[in-house]
Amino acid sequence: MTADELRGHYDSVRRRTRAVAECIPDEYLERTPTRGRFTPGDIVRHVAAAERWMWGENMRQRVSRYPGHGPELAEGKVDVLGYLVRMQDETADIIATLTPEELQRKCLTVGGAEITVWKWIRLMIEHQIHHRGQLYEILGQFGVATPPLYGLREPEVLERSEPPEVSSRDS
Repeated sequence: MTADELRGHYDSVRRRTRAVAECIPDEYLERTPTRGRFTPGDIVRHVAAAERWMWGENMRQRVSRYPGHGPELAEGKVDVLGYLVRMQDETADIIATLTPEELQRKCLTVGGAEITVWKWIRLMIEHQIHHRGQLYEILGQFGVATPPLYGLREPEVLERSEPPEVSSRDS
């Protein structure tokens, strides 16, 4: 994969994550439906901080500088969303500067594993998608409306689909 391909994919994923994060009502930003779990604000700050200060540093052959996910990083919805955008912009800029040779190098992760840089970037994107799913779930528990991920909701997909043909192998 090239840096342009990785950055394009990253930009697409982060747009969808931002759309969900923008749905967080102020009164739910620091609430959690289950005691001891991340709040929506914690999740957004964690994604932002981890991408920039862990993945971003590791892909440049540096050690992690992950600062955590607490409100000391950003408080209030406007600042939390601004923090997400700033950290992801910086991470996207780091990706854009990587040469083909740098993408093929191994980096040392915070867990002590060696991994090819382009694969590490791919894992960063998977990490973000995982946490976006958490945001959808938490906001759903709070009864907050969220955008469909790819333009359709499940009932619309079902409505536009034909029933599958069941063969003897399927039963």
